[in-house]
Amino acid sequence: MSLPTDVSAAALTPWQMYLTADPVVKAVMIALALASVASWTVLVAKSWELSRLHRGLRRARAALLDAAQLPSDSGDQALRDGAARDLIEAARSELRLCGGGFDPAGIKERIGSRLERIELAHARQWRKGVGLLASIGAIAPFVGLFGTVWGIMNSFVGIAHANATSLAVVAPGIAEALLATALGLVAAIPAVAIYNHFTRALAGLRATLGDVSASVQQSVSRDLDRPHGRAAAAVAAAR
Repeated sequence: MSLPTDVSAAALTPWQMYLTADPVVKAVMIALALASVASWTVLVAKSWELSRLHRGLRRARAALLDAAQLPSDSGDQALRDGAARDLIEAARSELRLCGGGFDPAGIKERIGSRLERIELAHARQWRKGVGLLASIGAIAPFVGLFGTVWGIMNSFVGIAHANATSLAVVAPGIAEALLATALGLVAAIPAVAIYNHFTRALAGLRATLGDVSASVQQSVSRDLDRPHGRAAAAVAAAR
């Protein structure tokens, strides 16, 4: 038995295919739609966050390059926020702990070790949310494929119950199944592209943070290499 042409066309629109889909296929479609929304939400939120962090680190690096010594708490605003503040405070803390009985090589090595751990901690924090994109990109096609397999299986069950092989009987179920695959790709492809974009952006941000860390170490080194370097370092730590 064939369906009228206008009914078939209406039944095969994406919205109608969703409405008439099997509950399992419908659940797959909803999950993939939510995954796609999550990818675009991460893109907007993370782009704003990384842009703000990059601007702050560039300002901090410029301020440190212009500083003749380790900056004080009352220094440039760019040095009193985020990663730059943590790096400078770690250097001051190590100088205070060393007191007056240290040699310059030892203090530089310990400060370098502290700053490296702080860099890693901030890098891990900045990656929050990006892993979701990798998961969506890897899993979404298989979720869509599951919906496709389930839908096609139901189509064959429908053929058996109807005892007919007309295209009008099997086409709607197959169309619903293929829609699930399409939604899987719609969710996965942007997620992978956005993930690759953020991977590059985070690499650049990490490099800028490394420049800030190197500038902090250079400021400490200048303080220690001056005449009466121990006294200069103690003064820097107390500021």
